[in-house]
Amino acid sequence: MSAHSHIEKIDKEPEFVTANPPPPVVYPAGQSPYYRKLGNPGPLGLYGFASTTFILSMYNVNARGILNPNVVVGMALFVGGLAQFVAGMWEFATANTFGATAFTMYGGFWMSFATIFIPGSGVLAAYTDESELNSALGIYLFTWMIVTFLLLVASLRRNMGLVVLFFFLTITFALLGAGKFSTAHGVTITKAGGGFGIVTAMIAFYVGTAEMLDDRRNSWFVLPLGQIPKREMV
Repeated sequence: MSAHSHIEKIDKEPEFVTANPPPPVVYPAGQSPYYRKLGNPGPLGLYGFASTTFILSMYNVNARGILNPNVVVGMALFVGGLAQFVAGMWEFATANTFGATAFTMYGGFWMSFATIFIPGSGVLAAYTDESELNSALGIYLFTWMIVTFLLLVASLRRNMGLVVLFFFLTITFALLGAGKFSTAHGVTITKAGGGFGIVTAMIAFYVGTAEMLDDRRNSWFVLPLGQIPKREMV
C-alpha cells in the first residue's frame, strides 16, 4: 500500500452500509442536534427551600407548643440542603448564574444549619455558656441576612415574585439574628422572625409553582410573577 493511499484513507470519513438504515432524527424547532434541552431546576430548589423554611418557622413560632426544632434536621440535610444544592448545580448548566448562586448558597446554609443540631458534630457541645452560643448563632444568622440582602439587590431586574421573596427573607434573618442577641425580648423577636419565615415560605411555594406551570403547553393556567422588563442593550 502506497503512502498516498494511506493518507487518503485517513482523511476520508468511514462509510457504513446497512440493509436497514436508521430513520433520520428530527429535532424540534430551535433545538440544537448537539445539545439536549434541560428542564427548569427552579421549582425543585424553591420547593426544597420553601418546605424546610415553613417547618422551621412553625417551630420558631412555637406551633402546638413545640420548642425543640430537631425534627427539621432531616429536612434541612436532604430537602433544603441536598435537593437545593443539586438544583443550584443544574442552574449552572442552564447558564442561570443568579439561580445557581442562590440555590447553592441556601443548600449549603441548610446543611450547615442541620450540622449544628447533630450531636456528633460537637457544635452545640462546644458551648457551655448559653449567652455565648446565642451570640455565635446571632452572628451566623446576620451573615445570612447580608447574603440575602445582596441577592435581593441582584433580583431587582428579574421578577416581583423573587424581589418580594428575598425582601421577606432578609427581614426573617434580621429578626432571627436579633432574637439571638436580645436577652429581654429574644423569644418575642424570634417568634416574629418565625412569622415572617412562614410568609417567606408561602411566597417561595408560589414562585416555585408559577415556574412549574410556566409552560403553557403542559398546564391549564399560569401564575403571574410580575416580570420586570429587561434593560435594552445598545
